[in-house]
Amino acid sequence: MAVVTGASSGLGRRFCLDLAAAGSVVVGLARRAELLEELEGPLRAHSPESSTRRCDVTDTDAFTGLLAEVEEGRGRIDLLVNDAGVGEARGETGLEPHRRVMETNYFAAVAGTLAVLPGMTGRRHGAVVNVSSDSGRAPGPNEPAYGASKAALSAFTESMAMKVEGTGVRLHVLYPGWVPTDMGAGAVADGMPTPPRFVRRTEEQVSRLLLARIGGPRVDIDAAGAARLAPVARALFPGLYRRGMRAAGG
Repeated sequence: MAVVTGASSGLGRRFCLDLAAAGSVVVGLARRAELLEELEGPLRAHSPESSTRRCDVTDTDAFTGLLAEVEEGRGRIDLLVNDAGVGEARGETGLEPHRRVMETNYFAAVAGTLAVLPGMTGRRHGAVVNVSSDSGRAPGPNEPAYGASKAALSAFTESMAMKVEGTGVRLHVLYPGWVPTDMGAGAVADGMPTPPRFVRRTEEQVSRLLLARIGGPRVDIDAAGAARLAPVARALFPGLYRRGMRAAGG
């Protein structure tokens, strides 16, 4: 039994379909009802018991209440994928974009994780995947709110993974690289340079990797392994790193 947030498009939609095709019963959550309706047919074609539900994860009471409802109705939640995410428009200033991005990218994922962990640890089985970004461990100049939210999510997930070690529950941080989803392509249209080829991945590539690694021993799931070198460069050559990121960011 799997629950996926951000299910209406992009990676979340792909995760839902691929999990269902692999035999899981999936509940896909998202805000956009019309896109969820479009997902319902192909999702049930793979897994007739699967469904979608409209949910704004920033309403954490409603989100955790829905998770409790799913767990009670289905008997358990084996997997939670927190994929719902938003970015900021280039040039946004002030506190509000930071608050908005953190509510979706960090606090919602934290609320969902904390909601499902008691059942998982009680059954000594389950996994949580929190979708982060290389922007969180190698920040650039153009998306400070987004990078900060993903850095916080990565730190939370790694810490909780250590906390539940030995319980039979696995927590993972997924770093998908750059994927031409609506958000990824939108950031490029908004002025972000197109990332280099070695960090670009397709939805299918990322989903295939995720399904192969869920429940494995590694906390990090890296779709673009070369991106792991950026934090090393930042630590060893901070001045060169900053100059390079400023140049790449325009």
